[in-house]
Amino acid sequence: MSKNNPLEAAFEKFIFASRWLMAPFYLGLIAALVALVVVFVQDIAHEILKLPELSETDIIVWVLSLIDLSLAANLLIMVIFAGYENFVSKMDIGDHPDRPSWMGKVDFSGMKLKLVASIVAISAIHLLRAFMEVDTVDERSLRWKVIIHLVFVVSGVLLALMDWISERADEHH
Repeated sequence: MSKNNPLEAAFEKFIFASRWLMAPFYLGLIAALVALVVVFVQDIAHEILKLPELSETDIIVWVLSLIDLSLAANLLIMVIFAGYENFVSKMDIGDHPDRPSWMGKVDFSGMKLKLVASIVAISAIHLLRAFMEVDTVDERSLRWKVIIHLVFVVSGVLLALMDWISERADEHH
């Protein structure tokens, strides 16, 4: 079939338009972001009332929980923005002063690395929280949390190494 074939041209336009099937996924991620905001606000409201009775460890664990929620929300924003721009359509927001500097520059490879880095950070916070509550966490559970965290770290390093090797191979072609 030649590119002058109207059937082929129509089919290719249809395939290209199918990228909009990803839009509901991004709407779902926005709904998940709203859910994280609700949990964040509920957590703050719940703990503020108990603040005078909380120990230093309780406050640190609470703050770590808030940081954990914040990192998860940041991760969602990154996936929503970069995924939409990479796979659906460029966002037409012009030179908005609040436009993140990384927006439009994060490709799929960069998004994977940022995703893994965020997962490692979230895992580290969970692990730190477990260490802060070591008297209430059983040894087996703590051991698995350490193992899982190390798997995330090694996976992230290997993913970064694979991307680095891939970039080096592309430079030589």
